[in-house]
Amino acid sequence: MSDHYERRVALLREFISDQAGQCLKAPAHYLKHPFIDPGSVYSANLWDWDSFWSAYALLNMEGNLLPAGQVTPYAKGNIHNFFDHQMEDGYIPMMIEKGKTEEPYLIGKRKEGLKLNMHKPFLCQQIALISGHCGDYEWAARYAEGLERYFGCYDRDYFNENCGLYVWADDIMIGMDNDPATFGRPKYSTANIYLNAFMISELKAMALLAGKWGLPDRRRHYLDKAQRLADAIQEECWDKRDKFFYSVDVDIRTRQFDWFHTGLGVFWKTLPIKIRAWTGFIPLWSEVATDAQAAWLSGLHMEDKNTFNSPYGIPSLAMDEKMYDISATNNPSNWLGPIWGIVNYVGFRGLMNYGYRREAEELARRTVRLLGRDLEQSGTLHEYYDPVTGTPVMNGGFLNWNMLVVNMADELAGKAPLSRFLKE
Repeated sequence: MSDHYERRVALLREFISDQAGQCLKAPAHYLKHPFIDPGSVYSANLWDWDSFWSAYALLNMEGNLLPAGQVTPYAKGNIHNFFDHQMEDGYIPMMIEKGKTEEPYLIGKRKEGLKLNMHKPFLCQQIALISGHCGDYEWAARYAEGLERYFGCYDRDYFNENCGLYVWADDIMIGMDNDPATFGRPKYSTANIYLNAFMISELKAMALLAGKWGLPDRRRHYLDKAQRLADAIQEECWDKRDKFFYSVDVDIRTRQFDWFHTGLGVFWKTLPIKIRAWTGFIPLWSEVATDAQAAWLSGLHMEDKNTFNSPYGIPSLAMDEKMYDISATNNPSNWLGPIWGIVNYVGFRGLMNYGYRREAEELARRTVRLLGRDLEQSGTLHEYYDPVTGTPVMNGGFLNWNMLVVNMADELAGKAPLSRFLKE
């Protein structure tokens, strides 16, 4: 690594460790336990996958850049707060906001009968992360039954039995907010590769927890569920021609509108939604991809300067897609091409999982260049960036998964990744 890289890594380490405390919040409103927020305009709100990645970054710094034991109570508080608001049917909200009414907004909407997306599949992953980091799994054993109900809700309300994949209820708070594979499409019609690939990691984390809690039958149950889902992803989401993982349309059936359709009916279970987004690389993170598929994803796609190979990392949407747009927007946040820190880290860790260290090092260098230059020029970090120029688009002061740049540097230097705590 160059001196330029090392200087910027040191600069980022200093800035992030100095600012990290701003993400650690005292109990307030509906949130009765300490928690972690993403910073910037999202201050004082608890989010599902955001809190996981913030905890993932901050726990990596605990005992080094941050005092030992400083972060753990806040990470545990994330879990306590979410379970405080679990409903009888197993539903857990994606976000708990500052209190202005008698109960969190999403809980109220659910009680009104509105079917919403639920906590994205990072609940078990966060429990396993925290437990592995501190060497204690018993603190969360009280939630074993709640986790069973959480998966029961997923299986009852969001699982498509025809194809064996999970679907979004709608396009609200889906992680990649305006992913064209789901955004603006009919309810329950998209089995998004984001949801299903991360669900693999969630099921494996639950299996690990069940084993730690002395529940061998449930451990086997969740390992089997993970394998069945992996098989469905391979069957329905991997495109043999394009060598890419796609989200798929599940609203597939023979539609007999008249007397004519009496022959061969629809026998395929899904149709690929052929929009190339960063989500196609998540199977590298969850290790669903085969070695051959990893080679295609790394070589054919991550190396293509027309699609995913930008000077600053992996664009959230391929740069040659017709929907590519880097406009500043909130609600939805813009994932139609801008560089996000989480995209670069998931890609980095996926490459490392499959032994592509040289490619991972280059992605880390580009991430350090992007964030280091922003810090040098603006004195802060932003939520997302132009993939061609590296110019920040919006929301200065955003930390959250930008902090994962420290994980990248540490892992390249030989530190074991925290992802090791998420599976057996």
